[in-house]
Amino acid sequence: MSPDINPVDPSLPLDPLPGHSSRGRLERVLRRGEFAVTAELNPPDSADPNEVYERAAIFDGWVDGVNAVDASGANCHMSSVGICALLTRMGYAPIMQIACRDKNRIAIQGDVLGASAMGVQNILCLTGDGVQGGDQPGAKPVFDLDSMSLLETIRTMRDEAKFLSGRKLSTPPTVFLGAAINPFVPPFDFRPLHFAKKIRAGAQFVQSQYCYDVALFREFMKRVRDMGLNEQCYILVGVGPLASAKTARWMKNNVPGVHIPDAVIKRIEGAKDQKNEGKRLCIDIIDEVKEIEGVHGVHVMAYRQEEYVAEIVHESGVLKGRSPWKREARRDESQVVERLEHLLNRDAVSPQEMAGRAAHPEKV
Repeated sequence: MSPDINPVDPSLPLDPLPGHSSRGRLERVLRRGEFAVTAELNPPDSADPNEVYERAAIFDGWVDGVNAVDASGANCHMSSVGICALLTRMGYAPIMQIACRDKNRIAIQGDVLGASAMGVQNILCLTGDGVQGGDQPGAKPVFDLDSMSLLETIRTMRDEAKFLSGRKLSTPPTVFLGAAINPFVPPFDFRPLHFAKKIRAGAQFVQSQYCYDVALFREFMKRVRDMGLNEQCYILVGVGPLASAKTARWMKNNVPGVHIPDAVIKRIEGAKDQKNEGKRLCIDIIDEVKEIEGVHGVHVMAYRQEEYVAEIVHESGVLKGRSPWKREARRDESQVVERLEHLLNRDAVSPQEMAGRAAHPEKV
């Protein structure tokens, strides 16, 4: 039986393991030393839950976690909390992103508790893009916390069972904490130091910005290994297919933090089928980065090309025959069933009988 299935009953949640922060599959895969694969769900501009389910179904059997994006680029979509509510209901393993741009510490701490209660096992802490780059630049930014203080906040809630105010939690959240890194923007010497600060703040895994410059990433990883950071935190490299040379140029010039070398653009531009070449490029990059010491997985960001994720993961061979479990049981499922049965039984009692029980509880 798969180690990611409860041996007593596959419908039951996974038991907690010693040294683990969560009951989630992603943490288990990484701690076992297997190569993890995560992907990003493109959030809909819709209130239809089926749009979320259809987009998530593409990843079935291919990924260990699905990122629920929190208004990336400061553009409004369905919320990460809403997406996580839908995904956990269906048994998926979401990674809930929290961007500090839009909420203060009170709202964020409340969301963390709610997410953990829903069955979210993984949280990715982000500062968030500025509102000036989004589709509603007149929005008021918050930035009460940043990614560092957000990591520290959730770690405090989890490990010390208390809010930032010091007030105690009756049940702390059990979550695996993540952060973002970008080795591809200057100052390059500072990037490993910044990574180390995130680890000290509480990061247990990181997902990087798109990697299109493997040589630059190798240099970063050399510094990371010299500092021993790869032994303190799990590193997932961001990868993704490019739809065309035009798309690559637009991303290079308009998406903050994205670095795409001219050689990569020329390679795609010279291909007869640019979209297919972009997919091939992604697979080639995975083949290179998976051999770099200290890399623990990849994070596939296939914006509007989610249908390629299965092909990319399959052709890269990173799973080595491993089939990620499609569904995780929620800890509260049995409680929900029990509660529903209680309500149904209660409704079967007449109002007169309920009134009698309330008046004479000693006879109940």
